[in-house]
Amino acid sequence: MAVAKHKNQRVGIFIDTQNLYHSAKNLYGARVNFAAVLKEAVAGRELLRAIAYVITTETREESGFFEALSKIGIETKTKDLQVFAGGAKKADWDVGLAVDAIKHAPKLDAVVIASGDGDFVPLVEYLKFLGLQVEAISFGKSSSMKLKDAVDDFIDMCEDPRKYLIGGGGRRRQ
Repeated sequence: MAVAKHKNQRVGIFIDTQNLYHSAKNLYGARVNFAAVLKEAVAGRELLRAIAYVITTETREESGFFEALSKIGIETKTKDLQVFAGGAKKADWDVGLAVDAIKHAPKLDAVVIASGDGDFVPLVEYLKFLGLQVEAISFGKSSSMKLKDAVDDFIDMCEDPRKYLIGGGGRRRQ
């Protein structure tokens, strides 16, 4: 599924942090190397925006992670973890990511969605309707087939997991 990626393309990267985090943890027992994800997604093009959508907890222990993202050029948007009376927890940025991608679309030639979530298929279809090249980067083993089929290019991080992981050795967990 090769598409043209040239240095003058203006690209925006929208990172579903929770999706990548849980995929890396469940598949490999490791953490995501977001610097490697960013480098692969940019692919030598002109990066206009890289935004990671993250969740904050009551303990705020993730502040070091947010700083690390900022140091590599990824802007963070935060939302508090919702905890309901019955103990259920919710942490969802799908709508925020979609709105930002649409909002920034007029300034971009390519949009990269760093997620394997099939809920983004309508967003992909709309961005393509606007004339943008739409790509996704994620762990293929935990990605929606509908999303893979909808995008112009899908980068499967499972093809070389060591490149995109920190710790865990990059081997699939049994």
